[in-house]
This record gives sequence, C-alpha cells and structure tokens, in this order.
Amino acid sequence: MPAKIKICGISTPEALDATIAARADYAGLVFYPASPRAVTSNVAGALTSRAAGQIAMVGLFVDADDAVIADALVAAKLNALQLHGSESPERVAQLRARFGKPVWKALPVASASDVARAAAYAGAADLILFDAKTPKGALPGGMGLAFDWSLLAGYRGALPWGLAGGLNPTNVAEAIARTGAPLVDTSSGVESAPGVKDTDKITNFAFAVRLA
Repeated sequence: MPAKIKICGISTPEALDATIAARADYAGLVFYPASPRAVTSNVAGALTSRAAGQIAMVGLFVDADDAVIADALVAAKLNALQLHGSESPERVAQLRARFGKPVWKALPVASASDVARAAAYAGAADLILFDAKTPKGALPGGMGLAFDWSLLAGYRGALPWGLAGGLNPTNVAEAIARTGAPLVDTSSGVESAPGVKDTDKITNFAFAVRLA
C-alpha cells in the first residue's frame, strides 16, 4: 500500500485544488503567525469549506494556548490537530481530551534518542511525525531540512507515525524505501518560494510516492 500523503502549508485555493487533484490524503493549514505559510481564521475557513470533505484537513499549531486552537476549530473544519512545538505528553493528552480531535505530535530528530522520545507519547497522541531538528531560533519546520533516515530503519513504535523534513519529489521515494514510512509530509519541498506552493511539484510528489 502506498504511503499516505500530507501536503502542509496550504494557503491558497490553487494549492488546495492541486493537493486534492493529486489525491493526497491530508492538507495542512498552519496556525503559527511566524510562518510564511500561516493562514488567518478567515482564510482557513474558506479553504476548509472549499475542500468540502474531499480531503482531511490538519491544523498545525506551535505551543498554542487553548483559545487559539478553539478559535481555529470554530473557523475551520479541522479533522486533526498537529502540534509542532515543545508540547509534553500531558499537554497532548489534555488537548486531545478537550477538543475531541485526533492529535499528531511532531518530534524534531537529530539522533536516536530523539526517535526514542516517541514512546513517551503512547496513549496521548494519535500519530507521531518525525521531522528534522532545525537550528536554535529557526522555525520548527518547513525549512527543507532532512535528518538521517537510517535512524528510522526498522522502526516499530507503539503509535502510527509519519516522516517529514526535507522531502520533495526527487527524494521521497528513497525516503520511503529507507524508512518504510507509512505517511510522508512535505511543505517547502513542493514550493517555488517560501510559502508559495508549486502545483506541478505537488503533482510530482504524489506521483513519486505512489511509484515508491
């Protein structure tokens, strides 16, 4: 079975339409103002209405308080929450219980010990997303950085998981072959500039995943 596909950082109708046409499984909306891919509540609402159930919509948050997440859920029909900050297992469980949505927890990876941290989220998160660790002071994702995929070779965790970090149409097949990732997530890898999605790259990424 091909890996599931998530295109993150969707901010325009054109990017959303291309993601749906490519038959991706998830579209990500970024609710983090510091990101060049951030969307307002109004834009998020318009995009989820446009999706109209054709694709699952995932909201990305970075150490957000409950009010920010609640506002996003009022504005947009999100199917899942993705936490991309320093959220603890206790915080993940709290948000999952409060909002009744599946919660994905992104973990920055640079070493085997970072991968091992996933075990602490069993029973709290619904999915772990292994992403590249970014430099101190940089955005927590969307930087086009990859980590050593051999750290996930043969990985068998207690939770469903996915792979992010530096994935693009050229390398995603190799990434899947080396890690066995059941889900792959890209953002900057399908852009022509930060925050500007390239519809051809979205199409090619999905094609490469299905060929892997």
